[in-house]
Amino acid sequence: MQNRSAASLQSQIASGETSAEETTKETFALIEKSNDEIQAFLRTFADRALEKARSIDSKRKEGKPLGKLAGVPIALKDNIQLKGEITTCGSQFLSDYRSLYDATVVRLLEEEDAIIIGKTNLDEFAMGASGTHSAFAPTKNPWDTTRSPGGSSSGSAAAVSASLCPLSLGSDTGGSIRQPAALTGVLGFKPTYGRVSRYGLVAFASSFDQIGPFARTIEDIALTMEVIGKHCERDATSLNAPPTPFLDELKQPLTHGRIGVPWHFLEELEGETRKNFEESIARFKEQGMEIVDIDLSLLRTAVATYYILTSAEASTNLARFDGIRYGHRSKKATTLDEIYDESRREGFGWEVKNRILLGTFTLSSGFQDAYYSKAQKVRTLIIRQMQEAFGKCDIIAMPTAPTVAFPLDAMSDPLQEYLQDLYTTGPSLAGLPAISVPSGQSKEGLPYGLQLIGPQTHDSTVLRYAKYFLDGMEHPVGHPPGFGGKQ
Repeated sequence: MQNRSAASLQSQIASGETSAEETTKETFALIEKSNDEIQAFLRTFADRALEKARSIDSKRKEGKPLGKLAGVPIALKDNIQLKGEITTCGSQFLSDYRSLYDATVVRLLEEEDAIIIGKTNLDEFAMGASGTHSAFAPTKNPWDTTRSPGGSSSGSAAAVSASLCPLSLGSDTGGSIRQPAALTGVLGFKPTYGRVSRYGLVAFASSFDQIGPFARTIEDIALTMEVIGKHCERDATSLNAPPTPFLDELKQPLTHGRIGVPWHFLEELEGETRKNFEESIARFKEQGMEIVDIDLSLLRTAVATYYILTSAEASTNLARFDGIRYGHRSKKATTLDEIYDESRREGFGWEVKNRILLGTFTLSSGFQDAYYSKAQKVRTLIIRQMQEAFGKCDIIAMPTAPTVAFPLDAMSDPLQEYLQDLYTTGPSLAGLPAISVPSGQSKEGLPYGLQLIGPQTHDSTVLRYAKYFLDGMEHPVGHPPGFGGKQ
């Protein structure tokens, strides 16, 4: 199972070459062997998964049609609701909260016979870029377990990187799929805002959050998007558009294209990261693409703008966690005010508290115009500048992250961790589709990621350019030493 893509696995199960039950048992054996080392999963669902696998095998034997993901093991970031199972969001506050309903993506996956195998680790309430802010355990990078896998979708990235499953879902608010994909050497796709339903995703920042897939092949990304990229009436922000035939469009050849590069914005990029990026752009040029210099100078303000707006949204979204309706309630509290105060003090980690305080401050009387309203105006300017850039190019290329995977204890300064989002917050502010694809390895053997960004709703175009880039690499996606076979 370790070296099979989701598409090939589904084909083998549909043909009877292997069974869903056999595949599921093998998956849990791999997780049991490796999860203690990397802490990718917070919990697994063996009984539930095996029951689903046996039902798929029965359907095949009876000659009934199987779904697009029949028998494929898939992991969910633990901020996506799965009915009857605990959803912690990586927080002590929700350590005992059991979901009352399925997220739309869960329903769509199971309708296509995917097998949900477990919930993956994450930075608490999806706030972080290191994987170290989980209340339960830090996730470790399969390429080097002394290093970070990135975040906040740390467990989902690590699980696919270590070949514990061929697919996983994460959520991306400002880079939380793309950055960990880059640091763990896999593909991670953030769709256009609204392309995938947020119904059942525990909200961090509602105008940014978007669910997306991790995989080891671009075909598996396209396959997953065909399943989950559908309109949802339960999500007011869901795009009311017909489903996109991602796999068919992925097969359409690219003969000429324009790659936009914001060289001025990237002038401080240096060292091996810059060398890898320049080599990636040169590879596009060698393959016949035109490289165009574009102006995205406003992205210098993107990190500050992003943290003002997302913290403001987080402070309002997390107000629901009050110790009254669900979640942690302090045993020390004796009054209503103490229930609110003590429950939050005990239940939330320091990074979540920091962002709530920042967001509450920027929304407070006397400061809203100075910070929040101004940030909204800058967001509009960034959106306009990116729209203008797409008048000159088809796709924008940037590094995904400013560094390779960093040591787990390297981000004691929050500002340094926030700067991991330097190249990913712009597309998030503009609601654009963006993917991180592996683009090589450092001298230390750690993965680099290249980020490709498209105009709104041009998700399939982004995937086509990603495939074009990966097809030009001899070994586009490697295996971490000790996981998934030899490199």
